[in-house]
Amino acid sequence: MAWTRKGDARRRKRVEALERPDYGWIWKPLLGLLLLYVVVTLALGAWWSRTPAVHSVERLPMERRGDAGAEPAARGAVTVATLASIVETLYAKPGGYLRNDRLPPGLWLDNMPSWERGVLRQAQDLARALPSMHPGEAGELETAIRGLAGDGLDWYRPATETHLGEAVAALDRQLSMMSGMQTEGFTPGAGLPRWLADVGARLDDLGLRLASGAGSHQLLRELAIDTEALPAGTPWYRVDNVFFEARGTGWALVQMLEGVQRDQADALAKAGVVERWERLRAELAMTQRRLWSPLVMSGSGFGPFANHALVMALHVSRSRELVEEIREALVASAALPATAAEPGAAPASEPEVIEVTPAGEAHAQDGASTAAEGATGGEEVAAKDATAAGAGTDASTEGTGDAEASPSDEQEQAAEE
Repeated sequence: MAWTRKGDARRRKRVEALERPDYGWIWKPLLGLLLLYVVVTLALGAWWSRTPAVHSVERLPMERRGDAGAEPAARGAVTVATLASIVETLYAKPGGYLRNDRLPPGLWLDNMPSWERGVLRQAQDLARALPSMHPGEAGELETAIRGLAGDGLDWYRPATETHLGEAVAALDRQLSMMSGMQTEGFTPGAGLPRWLADVGARLDDLGLRLASGAGSHQLLRELAIDTEALPAGTPWYRVDNVFFEARGTGWALVQMLEGVQRDQADALAKAGVVERWERLRAELAMTQRRLWSPLVMSGSGFGPFANHALVMALHVSRSRELVEEIREALVASAALPATAAEPGAAPASEPEVIEVTPAGEAHAQDGASTAAEGATGGEEVAAKDATAAGAGTDASTEGTGDAEASPSDEQEQAAEE
């Protein structure tokens, strides 16, 4: 009997296992898969968040022109090649373009998308200034401007990556047309004040947003930062976004400034801004120093935590001041050749001294009349200098207006959220 009862118990146990299976073991492999997914996405996020290396601007025209790289290129080739490489980096770097991602791990990242935003804004500003630098037809440059237009958040067809690729292709076609010394290149110094006005407006906005999230206003006043002009305080959880946007801005500008300097070296030397141009590049290079902390901190004084936003705001503010100084010097320099080339204008020089003798009184009268004509010509040149300076000021004002006409960063940030 006992044997029979044991057999019946075993049969009932098998039947119950079939009718009511135990699924308790399933959570273990599911948990393992979830942990593996988290580890992989974190590793990809760390890899994708690494800032790309700065390009070798000197070699870019040869590399991008391919077989024609050995031929000499016209003025402006380095600037166009630099812009094309910067835009290409946005979608060719590890992880591609992340600002429009709708799935993890790109959806979870915010530092690299903010960096991309800063780079894209500078690429848009330089692209808008290129047609004013080029004296001929700017069909390909206009195509590049259209490709770079927008907020960079399009994720469905056509995605932002498609627009960026079209802009790079147009810039490469423009670069291929600039091969050969007989090709018409950029006009010396043309368009630089307008571009620098846009750059200054971007840096000014970044500096104010960084300073508003830096913490104590007392620290800002000690550093000669106008606290009355600060916008609404940047939330603490957005300070790192503005910080990395400033890093992206500096990354792009360091290369753009070097490219423009190689193309416009004579114009910069004529305006006497080479030293300030180098200082500007060095100041922006300081924004690319390695961030040793895993977080963007907002400490104070000599405490255990640094104030990364405040340090970045200082570099950006100094760069903004240098940009304004360079722009004003270029505007003043651009007015000089126009007056010197005016036909029929007499140079404003000292009248010639003529020794008067009894036998040469007539010659003395001739010398006096010549001196009077020279003085009259000098007054005409001075008047034309003032007119040209006013025109230069109007041009710089127009450039600043273009920068202010662009969508505000706060509106774009709200749209992105």
